[in-house]
Amino acid sequence: MAGKTMAGLKPAHFLWEVEDRIARVRLDRPERKNPLTFDSYAELRDTFRALVYADDVDAVAFLPNGGNFCSGGDVHDIIGPLVAMDMKQLLAFTRMTGDLVKAMIHCGKPIIAAVDGVAVGAGAIITMASDIRIATPGAKTAFLFTRVGLAGCDMGACAVLPRIIGQGRAAELLYTGRTMSAEEGERWGYYNRLVAADALEADALEIARRIVSGPTFAHGITKTQLNQEWSMSLDQAIESEAQAQAICMQTRDFERAYRAFVAKQTPVFEGD
Repeated sequence: MAGKTMAGLKPAHFLWEVEDRIARVRLDRPERKNPLTFDSYAELRDTFRALVYADDVDAVAFLPNGGNFCSGGDVHDIIGPLVAMDMKQLLAFTRMTGDLVKAMIHCGKPIIAAVDGVAVGAGAIITMASDIRIATPGAKTAFLFTRVGLAGCDMGACAVLPRIIGQGRAAELLYTGRTMSAEEGERWGYYNRLVAADALEADALEIARRIVSGPTFAHGITKTQLNQEWSMSLDQAIESEAQAQAICMQTRDFERAYRAFVAKQTPVFEGD
């Protein structure tokens, strides 16, 4: 069955480019530090859902724009209208925002977040939902929901953030809404590494290229297992990985790797 092609996608609410099997995403309101709106939330959710079926994308680089990553939900376009909504409308909105995180987790493609400037609120959540995070020394990350009178348990933060940086550190950030510095983020394991601002995008794309040059079908299995095994016992996880690895052993990439090893060559993977 033919898959979906994403290179021709022309989103209305963010920038999108596919080159060398890497999708590049940027929010596109740099004059306001790239806030999210109702429409951009929904379009991002639908795009990541569609990536499950994409044949021409094997990794995603979520990049900053104009020196900032994302300032979260727009105060005027989102927070103002939310105050006037009833419970049914509010729950529809919070489920939609959570669906973006679920779509990122289940898209089947590794996601690299490259963070410069502010990544706060829902912007911080987007970085959290990515697989790999790199940042500049000036990156400022804050889960600032309590600062607008809300709970810290937004879009999966209470489930995912403690798994990345530990329960105590996550609790501090979610209770206080304070900014996590880039240095803290790297030390705590939130950021894989810090790089200079002028090298950030190139570094993120280099990670993406390395992923794309590997066995991409198997990478999709790895992403699935990384997320599914959160809720498994150790016995269940080991059995699940046994089944997953047996599936990967049926791929032609596994055979290519073996034949390349025997011939003392570098394998060229094709994702099948």
